Amino acid sequence: MARPLRILYAGAFYHVTARGNEKKTIFKHDADYERFLSYMEAVVERYGAVIHAYCLMDNHYHVVIQTPRANLSEVMQYLNGSYTTYINTKRQRVGHLLQGRYKAILIDADAYAMEVSRYVHMNPVRAGMVSKPAEYPWSSYQYYIGKKKVPTWLTMNIILDYFDERTSEGQRKYREFIEEKIGQGYDNPLKGAVGSSILGAEEFIRRIKKQYLQRRVIDGKLGVEDAGKILKRSVRQGGKP
Repeated sequence: MARPLRILYAGAFYHVTARGNEKKTIFKHDADYERFLSYMEAVVERYGAVIHAYCLMDNHYHVVIQTPRANLSEVMQYLNGSYTTYINTKRQRVGHLLQGRYKAILIDADAYAMEVSRYVHMNPVRAGMVSKPAEYPWSSYQYYIGKKKVPTWLTMNIILDYFDERTSEGQRKYREFIEEKIGQGYDNPLKGAVGSSILGAEEFIRRIKKQYLQRRVIDGKLGVEDAGKILKRSVRQGGKP
């Protein structure tokens, strides 16, 4: 089976996730979560990445990230590699901490930024760890609703622009938007990704295919023809072109 596409360009907006090897715990103590957050701060400073939202669960994590330098591979190599080295040293272990490659879905931010942020921030509630997302300390949600002082490396204006930016009224509206789904089932927006790689409106997907797949801006060994086949197969199976 071919690996999911890695589409790279300046300013690309992604949902990225990685899971512990064999679904094992990767965060055991507060110090582990804090160390991972320090590495996220480092990718902002070193690689110019923009972190929009995140949620660190016990055996996996979610990050909404943008790459003005088109360098997602370097960002993730540093983030996952640094954390793996930290855990291996701390626990006196060797080998892989994370299961395979990280998964990155290119997002049409205009159409899906709000929904993806809600999906990320609702993770602890869906997992039954807390009753409300504000009760979970290891996500960016408490910053979005004004419960904690925002770190300099977290960027919230792109998403809060839909809710009157960073005003208290915007924070209230964002909280209502997130928490209206508590106790209700709702679809994971990422399930609509074409080829497990692109989530967006039809025009966005057409533009990405035309501008970037044809230029081979792909992290991996897939060629243009292979990429096209994957996308067409996904459409036949129910995705949108």
